[in-house]
Amino acid sequence: MSETTEADTGSGAAPAETPPAVSASAESAPAKVKRLEAEGDIAADYLEELLDIADVDGDLDMDVEGDRAAVSIVGASDLDVLVGASGEVLECLQELTRLAVYRETGQRSRLMLDIAGYRQDLRKSLVELAREAGEEVKESGEAIKLSPMTAFERKVVHDAVAEMGLTSESDGIEPTRCVVVLPAR
Repeated sequence: MSETTEADTGSGAAPAETPPAVSASAESAPAKVKRLEAEGDIAADYLEELLDIADVDGDLDMDVEGDRAAVSIVGASDLDVLVGASGEVLECLQELTRLAVYRETGQRSRLMLDIAGYRQDLRKSLVELAREAGEEVKESGEAIKLSPMTAFERKVVHDAVAEMGLTSESDGIEPTRCVVVLPAR
């Protein structure tokens, strides 16, 4: 087991128990869920402190979705400040939360953070955009290049396009990287 001291965490709280490093393919399903739940707990503790410092109310929901820990902040009307314009603040908070998990576990986290249902609503809009683009590509036989998107947004679009039986690829470099929906071959 990995040990973490109070000096390592920078907080007065007792460090979270960290599982030993195991390759993702060798990890059993129950061990993986336990590891992801521990990531969620660490993230929730970090976010709770952040909410207290920012004097923002909100409830934390934790879950495991696929191969990621998922944490959502819900319940308060003033959460928009934590989302920011086009989700920029949310993206930053997610990265800071992942760093907090890394600091405690020594392992990179793929944790997903949602605030006030922003990502959930965005996912619905992106799936609709992908569906419309896919239909247009099927009708015209021509590839369609979508607007620049974040990595999260591109992943949602790629998955939705694949469900339609089409292919897609990312093109460009950040911050103008975008999805190109391709006709069936």
